[in-house]
Amino acid sequence: MNDDNTLRIFAVEDDPVYTRFLTYVFDLNPDFAVRFFEDGKSFLEALHERPDIITLDYSLPDMQGDDVLKAIKQTYPDIPVIIISGQEDISTAVDLLKLGAYDYIPKNEETKDRLLLSINKAAKNVKLINEIQELRQEVAQKYDFSKSILGSSPAIKQVFKLMEKAIKTNITVSISGETGTGKELVAKGIHYHSDRKNEKFVAVNIAAIPTELLESELFGYEKGAFTGAITRRIGKFEEASNGTLFLDEIGEMDINLQAKILRALQEREITRIGGNEVIKINPRIIAATHRDLAKEVEKGNFREDLYYRLLGLPIHLPPLRERGHDIIIIASKMLKDFAEENNLGPIELTASAKEKLLKYHYPGNVRELKSVIELAAVMCSNNTITDEDIVFKGIKQEENLIYENLTLKQFEEKIIDHYLKKYNNNVMQVAKALDIGKSTIYRHLKAKKDAHKS
Repeated sequence: MNDDNTLRIFAVEDDPVYTRFLTYVFDLNPDFAVRFFEDGKSFLEALHERPDIITLDYSLPDMQGDDVLKAIKQTYPDIPVIIISGQEDISTAVDLLKLGAYDYIPKNEETKDRLLLSINKAAKNVKLINEIQELRQEVAQKYDFSKSILGSSPAIKQVFKLMEKAIKTNITVSISGETGTGKELVAKGIHYHSDRKNEKFVAVNIAAIPTELLESELFGYEKGAFTGAITRRIGKFEEASNGTLFLDEIGEMDINLQAKILRALQEREITRIGGNEVIKINPRIIAATHRDLAKEVEKGNFREDLYYRLLGLPIHLPPLRERGHDIIIIASKMLKDFAEENNLGPIELTASAKEKLLKYHYPGNVRELKSVIELAAVMCSNNTITDEDIVFKGIKQEENLIYENLTLKQFEEKIIDHYLKKYNNNVMQVAKALDIGKSTIYRHLKAKKDAHKS
């Protein structure tokens, strides 16, 4: 269907009398643009022009209608084909519908009304399909990683290279990186540029769903499976079949559920909770985590077999502090977008503001930078952001250890002090969090006590 709502119809009809009849029917709607063909050969030669709808006489001088229909469906399976035939044979109609015909209309006194009804119904489907395709194109452009993931640093260029490799196959992808580095953005970029882009992208944040509900969320359940299950519910694995299932924060998954996830991935099948039916699934898996899964395997928190099943093509997203001038590129784009969305006019970053942005270490990564930039845009004067407008609230500047001139020993002491404060001096918790021995912490506390005495 063209932008002017004209519906392009190819009509294949060898009978001159019936051609005049069809011309009369089509002329009833000014939005129909019809082109007639007298035989199958001339029609198929013009098929590359991709009409919106085809009406096809079953009996042609050079070909049978079913042969023409097969040729259409092999090339353009989505084009609706309405068969118009002088035969009112039910078995023929059924066979043609099985081959993919949109409708079968006998030539009789009801042909005009049935044909108009069928074409109008098909036109609505064509319009809907076009709208869906346009929406998918918009989504694909939105997640064009060369535009949505900004930067030119060597670290981010390596990410682009790996994403391009992921797009070419259906290999499982594992994305690692700190919170706020854009793991879901990368996952969507891969999906919407892969051969699954017309299927669903289904995201599940493992950390956001209580452990006792996660299994039903992933596998679904049958009506009556448990109290409150008043209807059947399709799980995320089933919903994402033929598309992409994004398992975010996979490192937070309870180890008891990991065995069921492993089986689903190995067998490519699931069973809903409370059901017996084995359901085949075919989702592409993209997993993401801010944890080091290899270390979690060593600690016994993550299954080794599931780890290797999910590893696939690993993509590590660098933290913002390791991306150098990318910080300014990203900040400038965020500033431009925010200013346009809020009708603020062009806003500039001064040299002092850029210098301050480059010196910070961004524990919240890109997500934190966005918050900082938007606040600065609101607080600045004369549409100019200075260093005074840049306010970091995530971690105090004095805690920004990376940029302090410290010895390794001083650096270690500050880290231990930070965690002791965080865990209210609970030595066991600090030792576990830092993966160090308790004796190290006790020595540190004793040294501080002795220094205080002296």
